[in-house]
Amino acid sequence: MNTNRATLVQLFLRLALSVSFLSAVADRLGFWGTEHVSWGNWENFVAYSQRVNSFANAQINIVLAIVATTLEILLPVLFLIGYKIKIAATVSAVLLLCFALAMTYSFGLKPSLDYSVWTAAAASFALAALGDYRYSIDQLLAEK
Repeated sequence: MNTNRATLVQLFLRLALSVSFLSAVADRLGFWGTEHVSWGNWENFVAYSQRVNSFANAQINIVLAIVATTLEILLPVLFLIGYKIKIAATVSAVLLLCFALAMTYSFGLKPSLDYSVWTAAAASFALAALGDYRYSIDQLLAEK
């Protein structure tokens, strides 16, 4: 892949993953309002998380919900500023892979396919594999 194309690909992956994560967090915190949302508030998100993580008890589930939300805030910030992108992309891929597996376990394969969770996990793995992150703090640090 030529350098210009790789630059556009990694920038698009960083932006697309960031917007997707931040939109999901905005939904669960009620920032999107009540129309056309998945959860609309934290309580609904925790209830959904319990259904997704049907293998976990309520105490573990709240920890999973908090950890997922924290990562879904931190990872896009790292992607957008371009800091520790390879690590952030790998963590993102593992997070999304765990979510896809939990969805598949609890609901079957179709919902995880319909919500493109596998695609987002693959996009995160692809971003981690690219390695050349132009327009980033990582690039600035590598040049020193």
